[in-house]
Amino acid sequence: MSRTAAEITTQPACWRRAAEEAARFTAAPRPGERVAVVGCGTSWFMAQSYAALREAAGQGATDAFAASEFPRARAVGAYDRVVALTRSGTTTEVLELLALVRAAGTATVALTADPATPVMTAADEVAVLEWADEESVVQTRFATTALAFLRATLGDLPGLAHLQGGLAQEAALKMREAAGAWTESYPAMEYRHGPIAITAPGRVTWLFGEAPAGLADDVHRVGGHFEHHPTTDPLADLIRAQRLAVALAETQGHNPDRPRNLTRSVVLATDDGRN
Repeated sequence: MSRTAAEITTQPACWRRAAEEAARFTAAPRPGERVAVVGCGTSWFMAQSYAALREAAGQGATDAFAASEFPRARAVGAYDRVVALTRSGTTTEVLELLALVRAAGTATVALTADPATPVMTAADEVAVLEWADEESVVQTRFATTALAFLRATLGDLPGLAHLQGGLAQEAALKMREAAGAWTESYPAMEYRHGPIAITAPGRVTWLFGEAPAGLADDVHRVGGHFEHHPTTDPLADLIRAQRLAVALAETQGHNPDRPRNLTRSVVLATDDGRN
């Protein structure tokens, strides 16, 4: 069994522990605060899901950004709190953004898996989910555990449909990373506005969350397979997509733990040439 496959199976236990620790975490965004959530790659997609959930819960305006795309003009005064997700604690774009908004007086919080990294001093408060760290380059359990942690800080939620956008993005990324299989992701209502053109026999449309009326019929009409589990929590459904990515990788002779061209963390050279 690959490390990725083994780590995938541990997620439910990690989520339960995340919920317990979130109950004791005092630096989570407070109701009414304006919040930005940032990350890179998988962490950005988890940020999208949390941001959508928080707004749907009525707890305040919440935006999600890839750390490199955060509007610098908003560094001063636009947000009460910035939350950063970084498994490695070393991602250049995240560390630079935390320094920027922190210098502007904005409260900063980070979630990481490694307490011996620069993010520990780059943010005002840090939640260390060290027990959810991974050996695989491909993120699975840390990302979903970070989302479960943030989700638990919101209390009772009115519904989980708002998870679907970020989770669909993450499922598609896992297929590309682990299996080298091209997969697209987009909001469900956008399917008819172009993506349906590539649907055909032998191709799958996988929906997370609630299905718009008639979408399944549209997929079937053009010969595609429609994968949808409406009674399953979208976060749990993501595990199925992760497992599919690993299975596909293994059938094609790829190593899902060490996908080509990827490293555990992206650390960029600074202007003066230092890493």
